[in-house]
Amino acid sequence: MSSVTDLLARWSSGDQEAFAELVPLVYNELRQLARHHLSHERPGGTLQATALVHEAYLRLVDQDRTGWNGRAHFFGAAAQVMRRVLVDRARERNAQKRGDGVILEPLHAAQEAASEPSWDVLALEDALNDLAKIDPDRVRIVELRYFGGLTVRETAEVMGISEPTVKRDWALARAWLFRRLGGVSADKPIPPDPDR
Repeated sequence: MSSVTDLLARWSSGDQEAFAELVPLVYNELRQLARHHLSHERPGGTLQATALVHEAYLRLVDQDRTGWNGRAHFFGAAAQVMRRVLVDRARERNAQKRGDGVILEPLHAAQEAASEPSWDVLALEDALNDLAKIDPDRVRIVELRYFGGLTVRETAEVMGISEPTVKRDWALARAWLFRRLGGVSADKPIPPDPDR
């Protein structure tokens, strides 16, 4: 069986069979990444890990001419796609809350949802967009480390920078996000440091 890097290179060259071979090799890692993201969502949400992976898959298929530079680059792109899917879903939920496509729920379900801590994807997205205006490289590090689940070494490889630079910029980005989001609370997440 071909390695992920070889399959990515073949897929970049237009070999659709390589993509078919690639999916089973990376599927479990993508599901693990999706579960990580969804663990911050309100329980009972409509998006499950499998659905997030499938949505990311559909969006990645459209990028079949990307010049993939290995496994870490692919997972970095998958992380960006998952971030976009989560933001799109959060915007849809907010539109529904404003009455656009109203969905009626029993009172007890609404009370349970209100009492559960939720992950405010849109607040994080706004903060990351603001940080991108100041330092886009730090946003990319957050995407790769937090959304992509990449290690310091993999992040350094994808970005073409040193591991100490990744560690420093990761710490600075987390501190900036902490200040921007007003501290840690249930609805204002700070990407955790995965210690890797």
